[in-house]
Amino acid sequence: MNTRNFKSVLAGISIGHAENFTLGSGVTAILFDDPAVASCMVLGGAPGGRDTGLLELESTLERVDALVLSGGSTYGLDAAGGVQAALREAGRGTPFAGLRLPLVSQAIIFDLMNGGDKNWGRYSPYCELGYAAAMAASGGAFALGSIGAGTGATTSTVKGGLGAASATTESGHNVLAIAVVNAVGTPLIGSGPHFWAAPFEVEAEFGGLGWPAQIAPADLAPRLKGRPQPATTIGVILTDAVLTKPQAKRLAIMAHDGLARAILPAHAPWDGDTIFAAATGKAPLGDAVQDLTLLGHAATLAFARAIGRGVFEAAALPYPGALPSWRDRFGG
Repeated sequence: MNTRNFKSVLAGISIGHAENFTLGSGVTAILFDDPAVASCMVLGGAPGGRDTGLLELESTLERVDALVLSGGSTYGLDAAGGVQAALREAGRGTPFAGLRLPLVSQAIIFDLMNGGDKNWGRYSPYCELGYAAAMAASGGAFALGSIGAGTGATTSTVKGGLGAASATTESGHNVLAIAVVNAVGTPLIGSGPHFWAAPFEVEAEFGGLGWPAQIAPADLAPRLKGRPQPATTIGVILTDAVLTKPQAKRLAIMAHDGLARAILPAHAPWDGDTIFAAATGKAPLGDAVQDLTLLGHAATLAFARAIGRGVFEAAALPYPGALPSWRDRFGG
């Protein structure tokens, strides 16, 4: 499938994808050169994750070696084991009882009903996909669209995918948002082609259409995946700021506002909407409250843009009857 690359604004982070188009699913691994302070916020009613508890504020550890986004629902949680294996081979991890223990947190989407072949036998393929994603990780540019964790993603109206957007705050801190759009609802206004995220768009990154001249009551009607089924939009906010774990938690909370501005409805009972926030600690905050507010504002807008971009860059899966992409329906 054709994909478009996105150039990361952050140093010290490597991003890699692995996917299987027969399976209709994949994995994205985000590796940190040095362990990053991280937290997360879960607002969906049906989340799936691995080692998200260690990111809660009452938990002792503050840093992780990697974050993983994956398809596969709970089967996909095997992917973190593959990423952990790659990190262990590289000598990474927290020293513990004579061993090194790489810390890897993960969130998953439900993509088991997208038409791919899920008859994989006794063990799921996600551990190997996670390992492959970690081994493919590199700094700089990474691919968008139906790639990695976005391979099997869908929405109620068009194919979903993996998107990204970046921003720099007034205080000079950089933010990178990565979103995997697999919503039970829709990123589009009514029957399309306009995106709910359009007011935040930069340089026509998802078509430059803006909003329609008028939003009619019918445009606000719920558009769901038939009878509501497990879905989930997940993602990561990455920053070069120096943050504490509580500050990272606040950043993840604020980023959910971007999700809610870009998808209607959001945070539904069968969604597992989860956003991680991770800080590489290169750029100290000045005024802690003011700079964190600016970071949260940038994260809100960037996450909404990443959702629009993920849908805009997606391609339909190569199966008969597969959900069409935005480009299939509207051109561009």
